[in-house]
Amino acid sequence: MRSMTASVLYIAGLLLASASYGAAPDLAAGKATFDKWCGICHSEGRYMAGTNGLKTKYKGEKTPLLEARTDLPAAVVKVFVRNGVGIMAPFRKTEITDAELEDLAAYLGRNSPR
Repeated sequence: MRSMTASVLYIAGLLLASASYGAAPDLAAGKATFDKWCGICHSEGRYMAGTNGLKTKYKGEKTPLLEARTDLPAAVVKVFVRNGVGIMAPFRKTEITDAELEDLAAYLGRNSPR
């Protein structure tokens, strides 16, 4: 009996783990992560350091607003978030978890070709 209970619990654990692993990204959660961590520099507005930096860098060739970009594949977003870029510091997993990063990358990459 104990062996069967352990087996059932083991299988249930595997099913739960596989259901959450590879789950479709949640764009609403990605938007919430953007608003919490990225929006303070990368939203629209006069005093947004990230947006103003990208405006200077791209000189009108691309939109400086990350949420409106069509050239941000999820993989690029993940690299920038984890490693930082320019004056942007990297974000640790204790700040933006891997699951939150998946959602954020999907949200910012939603307009980009796959």
